[in-house]
Amino acid sequence: MEGMTKRVAAIDCGTNSIRLLIADVHPRTGRATDVVREMRIVRLGEGVDATGRLAPAALERTFAACLEYQDLIERNSGGTPIPLRFVATSATRDAENRQEFVDGVKGILGVEPYVATGDEEARFSFTGATTELPHDRHHAPYLVIDIGGGSTEFVLGDGRSGVIAARSVDMGCVRMYERHLKSDGAPTQGQIKAARADIEKLIDRAAEAVPLEEARTLVGLAGTVTTLGAIALELEEYDSERVHLSHMSLGRVRDISGRLLGMTPEERKAVPAVHPGRADVIGAGALVLLAIMERVAPNLVTPEVVVSERDILDGIAASIA
Repeated sequence: MEGMTKRVAAIDCGTNSIRLLIADVHPRTGRATDVVREMRIVRLGEGVDATGRLAPAALERTFAACLEYQDLIERNSGGTPIPLRFVATSATRDAENRQEFVDGVKGILGVEPYVATGDEEARFSFTGATTELPHDRHHAPYLVIDIGGGSTEFVLGDGRSGVIAARSVDMGCVRMYERHLKSDGAPTQGQIKAARADIEKLIDRAAEAVPLEEARTLVGLAGTVTTLGAIALELEEYDSERVHLSHMSLGRVRDISGRLLGMTPEERKAVPAVHPGRADVIGAGALVLLAIMERVAPNLVTPEVVVSERDILDGIAASIA
């Protein structure tokens, strides 16, 4: 198998985090063996919803992470250059000054970031999330939801024909936090109600393109969902192997969401398995997940979400190989 695999490097730069995967990927199946998997919280999309621009400090944080990743790629290349694909998502799509970001990344990594459309982002997410999903234990069609910082991708598909329908909407944990829930204290009921109303409208928009009622299994991915998965498992520290393909019931998500929204950002930092860089926005992300689950639960075989550690990053790596 080793001789059949190809070593590749993939970078996913979203609204909240930038992540690197160096992996040996089988070109036919897309299955990968991780060599390096890293994440940095850089909050590239800080303020983009309000200003329409990437902030200088956010760009500086992102470029610093790119320098670290360039070093990791060189050290794990085995002396031979490996193909790298850099995909940027929601925050970069929305920014007026995205060329400044593109030029900075190209100067460090030698490749131009590919700014994916929402539908492309959705398809990458579906590929990554379903590659390792045990299809004999989960009923198709699968609804894959990728809750990012600036957007959420909804992708309906199955194990045979792949993607049936996809839609990306501007409904991420950072965007909802900055728009409705930003506070030094716990959000008020009025703020939560306003956020929930906004989320419901955006789910309606996704449902215009994706027949949500056809989903039989819900699969969730990205930092919001995996963090909530770790909380549901009551992990003292984050453990990706235990989180991957774990299940969260609707009732459990409802309980966790209510608990997180009742806390201040400082109190959330004390919750085991919550990365400090997610503490302010994780309540908003939980509210997004809860609203989606309550919308689709009546049609699911089991009212729960399957948590996947494999996501858009794995889809990007597979696309290179």
